[in-house]
Amino acid sequence: MTRVDDVLVEITPEVLLKAYACGIFPMAESAQDPGLYWIEPDLRGVIPLDGFHVPNRLARTVRSDRFEIRVDQDFDAVISACAAPAPGRRKTWINRRIRKLYSDLFDIGHCHTIEAYEHGRLVGGLYGVRLGGAFFGESMFHTSRDASKVALVHLAARLVAGRFNLLDTQFVTEHLEMFGAVEVPRRDYHHLLESALPGNGNFFVWPKGQTISGAEALAILKKTSS
Repeated sequence: MTRVDDVLVEITPEVLLKAYACGIFPMAESAQDPGLYWIEPDLRGVIPLDGFHVPNRLARTVRSDRFEIRVDQDFDAVISACAAPAPGRRKTWINRRIRKLYSDLFDIGHCHTIEAYEHGRLVGGLYGVRLGGAFFGESMFHTSRDASKVALVHLAARLVAGRFNLLDTQFVTEHLEMFGAVEVPRRDYHHLLESALPGNGNFFVWPKGQTISGAEALAILKKTSS
């Protein structure tokens, strides 16, 4: 079961970061619902960075550099795309307050995007929160096949190279299972979180504006998982 508590106080970026440090995060019932709720799943989704798996077919796509990967270039476009209806997802939990909160986190350097472009057009990506040695994935989208998956591979390579300890996915989906996502009980998750937070993950292990090739990303992940 997931515990949900009504939010009775104004949430600021600082409060939000403290919540992440305690293992909870906010969601809304729908884009139209102005309220927010604290979520703390009994089973938490994580992808072990030392066992990140890239299926063979996807690895070929990553290696081809079909998508141009950019970082933190267009947060508004990414969160808008994550909030838009998509096949199999007619409604979203990203409401106006969520957009404002994570935009503020982005402005102070604690929220990041990985973006996939095809022929100069944004076709996939994800956003999430960075705190210490932990990265909390929030949402992802794609309008071109494999675009969000390639973005996730590049995120994982960046986290490994930047010496992060935890990649939190909140929940486990079939989409994430292919990468090695697992569910861990709340108690075990808190141990993982407590170990990761004192770390000093370097999200910009490659300077802003610099990205790596798909082959380089795969090599980093292979070295870690071998």
